[in-house]
Amino acid sequence: MNSGQDQLEASRDGAWTALMLQSQNGDQRAYARLLTEISPFVRSLARRQRHSPDQVEDVVQDVLVTLHRVRHTYDPSRPFTRWLAAITQRRGIDLLRKQIRHGRYEVFDEESYETFADPRATREQEGYGDSAALGTAMLALSEGQREAIELVKFQELSLAEASAVSGKSIAALKVTVHRAVKLLREQLVKR
Repeated sequence: MNSGQDQLEASRDGAWTALMLQSQNGDQRAYARLLTEISPFVRSLARRQRHSPDQVEDVVQDVLVTLHRVRHTYDPSRPFTRWLAAITQRRGIDLLRKQIRHGRYEVFDEESYETFADPRATREQEGYGDSAALGTAMLALSEGQREAIELVKFQELSLAEASAVSGKSIAALKVTVHRAVKLLREQLVKR
């Protein structure tokens, strides 16, 4: 390297070290400026690791999160740029390891999107057993419990949809359904 480039890097490192010190002392503006200034540098380091463009951005975000978590550990007597480069390298390696782990266990299979191998299985639903016993057990429920069971279990509405229909909050609906199912089980066990 030439001395001009060395001076430029030393000057950049000094500026980033100063910003990091200010950040460690609680200066929010210095911290925001530091993150803005180091992002292109981190991005270039990640590209050198031969990551795809999407992976580069994942590494950058991971480095910024890591930097936020460990900024208190930075020692200002050491070069900031090297510290940042080490973090970037490790986060890039972590990403590659994660991809290898996932690639080892995940296999793309077009047929896996089928819910069931037998097409009838997705169309036919199993009944609720003895419908007369269920009807009798439903009589033991309060009107609100019957409505909640009807909406959530029989009509298979989501809690948000059932909440909109019944006018009850999602939390109240969850409690009502839970208690109603418990009471139905008790009633059906007695029979």
